[in-house]
Amino acid sequence: MDKHKKRLPAALWALTISAFGIGTTEFVIVGLLPTVANDLKITLPSAGLLVSLYAIGVAIGAPILTALTSGIPRKRLLIALMVLFTIGNALASIAPGFYTLVLARIVTGFAHGVFFAVGATIAASLVPVEKRASAIAIMFSGLTIAIVTGVPFGTFIGQHFGWRATFIGVAILGIIGLISSIVLIPKNLKSEKAISLNNLIKVISNKHLLLVYLMTILGYGGTFVAFTYLSPILQELTHLSESVVNVILLLYGIAIAFGNLIGGKVSNKRPHKALLWMFVLQTLILLLFAFTVHYTLVGIITLFIMGALSFSNVPGLQLLVVQTAEKRVPGAEDIASAFNIAAFNIGIAIGAYAGGLIVASPLGLGATPVAGALFVAMAIVITLISKKSTDKTPEKQV
Repeated sequence: MDKHKKRLPAALWALTISAFGIGTTEFVIVGLLPTVANDLKITLPSAGLLVSLYAIGVAIGAPILTALTSGIPRKRLLIALMVLFTIGNALASIAPGFYTLVLARIVTGFAHGVFFAVGATIAASLVPVEKRASAIAIMFSGLTIAIVTGVPFGTFIGQHFGWRATFIGVAILGIIGLISSIVLIPKNLKSEKAISLNNLIKVISNKHLLLVYLMTILGYGGTFVAFTYLSPILQELTHLSESVVNVILLLYGIAIAFGNLIGGKVSNKRPHKALLWMFVLQTLILLLFAFTVHYTLVGIITLFIMGALSFSNVPGLQLLVVQTAEKRVPGAEDIASAFNIAAFNIGIAIGAYAGGLIVASPLGLGATPVAGALFVAMAIVITLISKKSTDKTPEKQV
């Protein structure tokens, strides 16, 4: 019996496989922007909308769709999401023009947001309470593994066989995720009650949840101030060749995967405390990287640690949202989780935009880690406020 309890539920692997496909389609477009721009005869900034509009599809569409689908049985919903994801990527592969491709990306973004929101609560429900952050981390490891393997491989396919071939490949990943969900996801998952507009308002007006969302935006967003421009940073400041940078980015991705799993393990019991320490360490390592980036060996070591810390907060933040929703707005865990997925994407957008402003300013590339550290430092303050507020307020629906 004890041995059975220690075994990871098979449903977690279905969630991880689907997360891998979704993570690949989210990030692979960055490496394909020049190819897409040339093929569709559009400017590079216009092609960049394929990234930002995808994030908007996640950030805005996910909470709304999660609320609208809250009464659907969880397994049926996951299957429907993977069907939508596969259709979105298939449409992208045959898109005759830019606007059709944008529409396909937005549709895929809708599936992304709802999947991770619902998937996080399902992952947490599959294991004992003390293992919930680890279960969420395992699911999100599909996303981090996509950064390590799916994105470079997808970019390689797009550069050699055309960007449409990449989307065909991701659609095939969607089919694999769909089959995994059909076979491995149990039918008897607990379904959420249909969410009313009143409950939706309660989620977005709950001060405890809003503080966690702000932690997500600042803590996760701080990562992307420098992460978005990591390749030019390594080439121009560390003076590494393009081929070496590709290897370093692969190592960085491996560090992200390890950090995600470790972050989940340390967040299992006391996510507030774990997140506080992760944000402190992340702030310090970003500041350190601003100096070590000019030296090859210590710069690479610092970067590896930075990679491990950059995504380590993801499972803790997601678990904290689920726990907070259970205590403050019971029955609305999925929609609360969806808003946190939106917060992650808002953080990405703000961090990348802030990084762009800094790169274009006299401060230049070298200042992006410092700016990222300032973002995460603000997350530390919000985490302390959130913890204090949680400790003082009775656990009841507000």
